[in-house]
Amino acid sequence: MRAVEDHARGRLISDAPVARAVPVALRYDPGFSPATVRFALPGGVEWSFPRALLEDGLREPAHRGDIAVWPCGRAQTVVEFHGADLVSVVQFDSVALTRFLEHTYAAGASSLTTR
Repeated sequence: MRAVEDHARGRLISDAPVARAVPVALRYDPGFSPATVRFALPGGVEWSFPRALLEDGLREPAHRGDIAVWPCGRAQTVVEFHGADLVSVVQFDSVALTRFLEHTYAAGASSLTTR
């Protein structure tokens, strides 16, 4: 089984007048949990959530637990993370998230064909 790590530039949305660009590592490890993706934000903050939530949120608003995902216009997707002491709202280019999902499926398919 092959793990995937893609990198995307997100825009951290806050009450500041300009969104701040942040690097985000998009991770998938089918050997650890084939239904889960992880987003690692700066500062060592990592969020795990169902891959299906990301898929659904690219098309329509979706929410599960502490994470919400929704399309924002035609080319953007917002991911909102709720923690005990913080809320992080990050906007991504949808194409980066779609490409990451494609890579996760390719990793799963390659693990099936090697059996």
